[in-house]
Amino acid sequence: MTKFKYALFFDFHTSTEIPDVGKTFDAEAFTDQVKSCGVDFITWHARCNQGNAYYDTRCGKRHPSLTFDMIRSIGEACRRKGIRFSVYFNGYFSDEELLQHRDWMSIEIKGDSYHCYEGFTGFNNPGVRAACYNSPYREHLKEMVRELLADYPVDGFFFDCLAAPSCICPHCVKEMREKGIDPTDPASVHKFGLFSVRRLCSELTEMIRKVKPDSFLYFNGRPAEEAINMESHLECECLPALYGYEGLTANALYLRTVAGNKPVLGMTGRFNDWGDFGGLRTAESLEYDLFYGAANGVRPDIGSHFHPRGELDLPVFDRIREVFGRMQQYDEWVLDAVNSPEIALVYPVKEEEYRPTGNAVDSAVRMLTELKIQFDLVSEFASWDRYNLLIFPDDVIFTPEIAQRVEKHLKKGGKILATSRSGLDPEGKKFVIPQWPAIYKGPVSYDPLYFLPAGELAQGLPSMPLSVYASGSLVQEAENAKTEMFLVKPYLFSGWDGLRSNYYNPPEKVTDEPFLLRNEQILYISGELFSGYGKRAPKQLRELLGNALRALEPNWKIRSSTLPSFARAFVQKKGNMELLHILAYCPEGRGKASAVEDRITLSDTEIALRTEGKRVRKAYLAPDRKELPMEQKDGYCTVKIPLIVGYALIVFEY
Repeated sequence: MTKFKYALFFDFHTSTEIPDVGKTFDAEAFTDQVKSCGVDFITWHARCNQGNAYYDTRCGKRHPSLTFDMIRSIGEACRRKGIRFSVYFNGYFSDEELLQHRDWMSIEIKGDSYHCYEGFTGFNNPGVRAACYNSPYREHLKEMVRELLADYPVDGFFFDCLAAPSCICPHCVKEMREKGIDPTDPASVHKFGLFSVRRLCSELTEMIRKVKPDSFLYFNGRPAEEAINMESHLECECLPALYGYEGLTANALYLRTVAGNKPVLGMTGRFNDWGDFGGLRTAESLEYDLFYGAANGVRPDIGSHFHPRGELDLPVFDRIREVFGRMQQYDEWVLDAVNSPEIALVYPVKEEEYRPTGNAVDSAVRMLTELKIQFDLVSEFASWDRYNLLIFPDDVIFTPEIAQRVEKHLKKGGKILATSRSGLDPEGKKFVIPQWPAIYKGPVSYDPLYFLPAGELAQGLPSMPLSVYASGSLVQEAENAKTEMFLVKPYLFSGWDGLRSNYYNPPEKVTDEPFLLRNEQILYISGELFSGYGKRAPKQLRELLGNALRALEPNWKIRSSTLPSFARAFVQKKGNMELLHILAYCPEGRGKASAVEDRITLSDTEIALRTEGKRVRKAYLAPDRKELPMEQKDGYCTVKIPLIVGYALIVFEY
């Protein structure tokens, strides 16, 4: 069941120099505004990254200009109005506490004890001091949590900025020596830093669960796969105006595979940057973030800065009401709906990363969503058993565990699409899977790299050498395979040759070196198809990918010749219904930012949904239940939507 319907997250990082904190704050008026937005869960700062607390703490430091217990007043008002209330602690940063306790400070290997905020440079960077988890700060933080557990109406805890520092403060060095760890070895110090932050999270979890077993609990800064067994839910921190919209896509598709049955909150912001009190994003941009999340099982959460005096900034609440109000029309269908695609994009997570990331996988996510493919983004953490097709983009090395899973997948009749180095052993010498259609010979030397479309997978592609815009692998055909496309050799190699600059390098001739090979279960492309798309976004590479996927999985869940590439389409299931979400927005670069300002209008959009052999009783547009004419044929139900403005939800009832 959905634990959250609509959430808000209030930043309250407040400098000690501000003289009038809470002066005009009215907890009743504030929670009335929250309640009027339909919100059932909020997070508020108990102690911010400036080191100031906002409740009557015995062991911490309440903000000097705050004259009342803000956390108690908010918590009691929330409890009366049925709003769950979680409190925020910055687990790592704290200026005021570390000014008083210099021996609690984390000291990096280079000697730094002052941490700069991203995006700022120079001496005046508004950075902040960081605490060492192995100093007395650890017990201090736990004691502050105990205060709230014992005597405050709080439902959960959010711990922020939980980095894994390479700390060489006296506390860490002492413990490292006791454990036989060399404090002069950076790798060993880093490993000890990982141990330290994990121990803190484990101790906080045990302490909180003993007192409040049903507490909401989230550790921001720790990788999802590491912390999920301690957490009550996951939170997807994504501010597209700052980080871009690509991360929003990948985060949603990945986190749902880690969360399992636990809910995921998708936190965007009403502002454009952290520390931005004057930003108010458009309703269109916020609803794009939140509808995108809802279509992928992620519940909406809007972050906002709250003015230190307590002023409500009513236009912010008006905007939140507007966006949440539009979403709430669809609750009947969307709440508790699930995504269950049959295709998985597989990519490992590197240490300390929030999700699988890199040029190849990021580009793959974009290409697949542009093609309207229904898929999950998975690492080794999640099971792959329910997927019919696995996609390995460009550079997925096959560890023994991955190889074992792939063998199991092939044995049950599953299909695979892989490109370039994906499939190689950890030494990068050969393809691991015996059934692989190619034999690895080494990295390709051609630069630029061309291929010639040919055969049935060349449908829609121009009959001319096409650029990959990236490198690739040199392979030969295996016994069980058929080569359908070949590499094309350029006349020259790009770069300075000692006399001339070889920038203009046309294709010379088709070689006998394979570009695309396949057998009954595996389709392999030797070029870095996804990295090339990430560099230049050529439509031909996406069309080739679409052709390859149709060869492996001809019956796509969605078919449409009228949806534009920028539109997004996602399918969910709930009871006897399948839900088709269509999003017609187009994030664009404006200056240094990425923005959404307009809903795009689509007319007469025809879409066919694969119905798994079932008969559709009716298809209609939510929320007004306006029925759509439909045709059922060859396992698909086809409908035509007269008008889509930004977002549409089509419901197929069986």
